[in-house]
Formats: sequence, C-alpha cells, structure tokens
Amino acid sequence: MGVKHGRDYEYILADLMKAVSQISDSYLFFEMEPSEWDSLSDADREEVQEALAEDLFFALGTEPMIEVGSAIVIYDPEGHRINFLLGEAELTSVTLI
Repeated sequence: MGVKHGRDYEYILADLMKAVSQISDSYLFFEMEPSEWDSLSDADREEVQEALAEDLFFALGTEPMIEVGSAIVIYDPEGHRINFLLGEAELTSVTLI
C-alpha cells in the first residue's frame, strides 16, 4: 500500500533514491557483498537504488522502521516525512506532502 503522501510519487521516489545513495552500505539491504556492489556499473547501481527506494516506500506502509545497511529508515506519519538515521544523527529526510 505504501505511505500516505500528497506529493507526486515520482518526486518522492527521486528524493528517496537520493537519500539511499547517501547510505554507503545500502546494498546490504539486498544481501549483496561489497565486491558485488563494487563490480556494478553506475547505471546498475542506480537501478538497485531505485528498487530499494520503491521497496522502502511500500514497506514503510506496514513496517514503520526498516534497517538499510548501517542506517535506519523511519516513517513519521504525523510529520509526513521519511527519516533516514545513521546512528543517533539524522542523515536526511524526505517530505511526503
């Protein structure tokens, strides 16, 4: 089902892709080895990040918190945001409205 949003999905997806690209080990979400990630072309990495962004958008509708590599992604329905945390610090966030 995904998260509730007011912005166009394409803009949210682009922001989510940008956010997951900031997680240096986001490939762990797909159980990839570092060597597998390193061997991908830039275009293939972008496809993986797009798939991850889409998975997060829809999964956060049922699971409010998901680990992605060393980061945690949290859906904040009251703030209409998806927050990306690395440890205790906020890495970035994506607005939904």
